[in-house]
Amino acid sequence: MFMKKNTKIIILVGVILLVIVSVVGVTYAFLSTGGTQEQANTFNSGCLSIRLTNESTSINLTNTFPITDIEGLNTTSYDFTIENTCSTATNYQINLESLNQVSNTLDADYIKVSLSSDTVGNVISTLSDNNTTTSYIDGSYISHNLYTGSIAGNTTKTYHLRLWIDYDATVAQAANKTYESKINVIANPDIEVVDTMEATFELNDKTLTTNLTSNVISATYCTSTDNICEPNTSASISGNSYSVDLSGTQTTKQVATALGNITVNTSSSQMVCTRLNGTSKVICSNSEEVELVNFNNTSCSVGSNMCWNSSTSSYVSCDCGEETVGIYEETTSKGTTYYWRGDVENNYLVFANKYWRIIRINEDGSIRVIYSGEKAEVDAAGKETVLANGYNDDNTRYTQTGMSSFNYSRNVSEYIGYRYTSGSQRPSSTSEGTDSRIKTYLETWYSNNLQSYDDQIVSSASAGFCNDRELQSGSGSWVSTGNTQYYAAYERVYTTRQPTYECSNSNDLYQTKIGLITADEVMYTGGSGSNRGYYLYTGNAYWTMSPSYFSATSRSAKTFFVSSDGNPNGNGTVDSSNGVRPVINISPNVTITGSGTIQDPYVVV
Repeated sequence: MFMKKNTKIIILVGVILLVIVSVVGVTYAFLSTGGTQEQANTFNSGCLSIRLTNESTSINLTNTFPITDIEGLNTTSYDFTIENTCSTATNYQINLESLNQVSNTLDADYIKVSLSSDTVGNVISTLSDNNTTTSYIDGSYISHNLYTGSIAGNTTKTYHLRLWIDYDATVAQAANKTYESKINVIANPDIEVVDTMEATFELNDKTLTTNLTSNVISATYCTSTDNICEPNTSASISGNSYSVDLSGTQTTKQVATALGNITVNTSSSQMVCTRLNGTSKVICSNSEEVELVNFNNTSCSVGSNMCWNSSTSSYVSCDCGEETVGIYEETTSKGTTYYWRGDVENNYLVFANKYWRIIRINEDGSIRVIYSGEKAEVDAAGKETVLANGYNDDNTRYTQTGMSSFNYSRNVSEYIGYRYTSGSQRPSSTSEGTDSRIKTYLETWYSNNLQSYDDQIVSSASAGFCNDRELQSGSGSWVSTGNTQYYAAYERVYTTRQPTYECSNSNDLYQTKIGLITADEVMYTGGSGSNRGYYLYTGNAYWTMSPSYFSATSRSAKTFFVSSDGNPNGNGTVDSSNGVRPVINISPNVTITGSGTIQDPYVVV
């Protein structure tokens, strides 16, 4: 079998150009210098007219190799528009004419083609599986009919054409081959529309809905993570649509980290393919990747079995066992990070003779951890014992290092800053400005407790601490006082419910050895809507590093904290006192033993 993605196959594919035809079926090909057509061509015959306009650059496949159909759908398309400029409808067919056959021409058996439009999903097929039809273009040795349809008067349709080499093509079949072709559109009311192919796809959360035309009587479907599949499951059509649940697509993979190999929950891109009314061709959705974690409706209070439903802004009954638990991956601008979520029991780490909980593996491989006490104890069931006051049952362990306010005063917006400059939204760099009280507290604690371990703790962009002082969208200009203004984290936690690991302004990203967790990271770990069923719940309130809002009414700056019920709360007045749980990033080059459980924690040697 051909070695995928490692061996380059030299493919010299000619430019695909537009071909305009008159209604009587006479085809004219126009080839401009450089392989593109600058002007649209228009032919009229009585009432019927078809105009094709090139809307994108041509397809050029050079040094390509066999890829899956899902990968093929992610390649650049060749876009063109057909327009019926008259009031009378006409039928049409879209053909792909193969040109200039030579001894090393790539056979149609190994060429995959997809054609889609605003009303039709991806009609994927092997080129040779399409019916042959009359060739009109000089140099054409065969013409394949890709699509037939009808276009109403005074309307346009834009099509997207993609070509790629079949994933199953071998070296002998595809290496050092060449292929050239042109699009040929013929308009004629006498053309027979062979199949009803109208279907579009819409993904909502983990449900993909297939929207059909009214004349679809029956449909079958299938799902695939690589190549087009044969629809064999009957669809339950209601209101000219049917839906497919894609929530079962979560898979796992092994990832090598400083902790050893960890099992990470991931998802695969997939597509849904459908066959309508038993037609000869199959229509597929775009490549879709289902979100592993739904932050819109994801909070479960252990003991009460109540979840927060953002659409109704109320608590509803739920099964706490359905809360996402495990290690998940997230892609950022800096790479891939792996984060622990839910009521996990495999992220205990001992470092500097203290207990920590692992938040995530940063993009640079360092291990982000949050302080969790001087010791840890288990109950009879083998779970960590944490009471509402944050102590273990022997009253010797506290889950935080102490109490502090975030800043010395609250009466101007600047005081939400980890460092701040009077009259400015943020200092001009992270090395300038006045230190907040929480920054002074953390650095003092670091000096007293972790300084001798300094070479095992890293500071970098990937391991930075974000004091995100961007305003929420539509807020206008920043002011020190006078107006109530909300920060971007407020919008992410309360409105969009879409956390991020990005820090959009480099002057908010502190590349220091110690800091705090962000409100976004709390959401990633499972904190939302009074959730006690995740590992960062301690029963105590403690600070995050994320600004929330400034209230002009009370003249008070607010920062997020994790409340005593586990919820990221944006009402933390910065001069009030909350718990402090330091966060550090441990070097990926350390030696670590253990398995991460409370009985056998990871230990940095």
